[in-house]
Amino acid sequence: MDSQQLDSYMRIQTSADKLSAFLTFSRMDDDFSCTSKELEIYARSKGVTFGLDSAVLEQIALNPLAYYKEQTIIAKGSVPAPGKDGYVKLVYDMSGENKQPTELDDGTVDFKEVVKLKNVKRGQMIAERFAPTLGPAGTTIAGELIPPKLGKTVRFKVGKNVVVNDEETAMYSAIDGMISLTDKDKINVFPVYEVNGDVDYSIGNIDFVGTVVIRGNVLSGFRVRASGDIRIIGGVEGAEIESAGSIEITGGILAGSKGFVKAGRNVKCTFIQEGNVSAGEDVLVSQSIMHSHVRAGHSVICAGAKGLVVGGLIQAGELVEARTVGNTMSTATTIEAGVKPELRNELVELRAKLRETAANLDKAEKALVILDQLAAAGQLAPDRLAMRIKLTATKRQSIVERDEFRSRLLEIEKSLEDSDVSKIVVNGTVYGGTKIVIGRYTRFVKDSAQRIIFRYSEGDIVMNPHLA
Repeated sequence: MDSQQLDSYMRIQTSADKLSAFLTFSRMDDDFSCTSKELEIYARSKGVTFGLDSAVLEQIALNPLAYYKEQTIIAKGSVPAPGKDGYVKLVYDMSGENKQPTELDDGTVDFKEVVKLKNVKRGQMIAERFAPTLGPAGTTIAGELIPPKLGKTVRFKVGKNVVVNDEETAMYSAIDGMISLTDKDKINVFPVYEVNGDVDYSIGNIDFVGTVVIRGNVLSGFRVRASGDIRIIGGVEGAEIESAGSIEITGGILAGSKGFVKAGRNVKCTFIQEGNVSAGEDVLVSQSIMHSHVRAGHSVICAGAKGLVVGGLIQAGELVEARTVGNTMSTATTIEAGVKPELRNELVELRAKLRETAANLDKAEKALVILDQLAAAGQLAPDRLAMRIKLTATKRQSIVERDEFRSRLLEIEKSLEDSDVSKIVVNGTVYGGTKIVIGRYTRFVKDSAQRIIFRYSEGDIVMNPHLA
């Protein structure tokens, strides 16, 4: 059957984007018969020259009645895929992982020099920006080329003491110092302040516009602040450590419930005992977290060979991972995931403010009822009139505050509902006495369990086996 005869039985339509072709029968009778080759020639005569599905054409030719009442896709074009995204590559790996001890000239290693500082010189290139690439072009069913798509373009996130060339392809250091990534991945080079020993009465408190390196311990009662990173090649007692970048402590934190450690990005250390630690992104602990309050915008991970979390409160925006949670003594341990810790704290504050505002509003309304009755009876003295005006203003302000608090409360509670990506992973044992919180849902662990992942599912927290 030639194309002209097939025209009386069927029609071919193309989609608006010219990426699909459909065959539809307009009529059918006992005389209809064709081959897949004739169908292909017919489709080509209608301008469909690319992406023809020969298997579908073969099926239509063999059993046309099966396709009589439906629209059948017989050709598909190819969609242009996006190219590779652009990216920024730093001269140093800033992840801080896989550190090896320094090898000396005689072939031995110095186990004290595990921390390698990201030092750079003035004028040194510290980062390159690579342009995105084009992906493969697409083709319409008519054989026309669809222009390729470019990957996403990235820009340098320029911080302090860095310069970018005119082409915006390279970043250079403006000073001698140390590379530091701060909030929102800004690239900085900060001057370095080094302390070759402990931070004690001989050194005093440190507040430095740059990066601080301490080759010793920070003793109780002292304060170290930095706009860059803080590297402590020792331990921290009950001190105040605060950084806009990351804090790395090669020893542990033995705080005795005093002071705090607070980082804009990450905190990394060996152990935390009776500490107060917060990080904008991750808290990474290699051994144990005991009787501490630890908060992280993204994750808290204590999954080393020991990986023990006992007592206190652990809060993370998305993930908490540990090897062992709790102990055989059923020490109260709370693990929370699914909301940024600052939002959860704000939620507690908002509820307290809402209760206070409601109480003030109730008092104002009761007083106004009495004053309104006196006014209606013409018995409102000048001082009572002034009080009535003041209380009316207080009531109006309290209503505004109440509505604002309620609105913000609902906003945070809505974010608590979105807990699909949040999880608490226990690689070893979780003991009874552990309280698990994901989003706005709570579950108490009564009996110990092995290798468990806690997730939110359909209004409850479920325990799934950890198979990895």
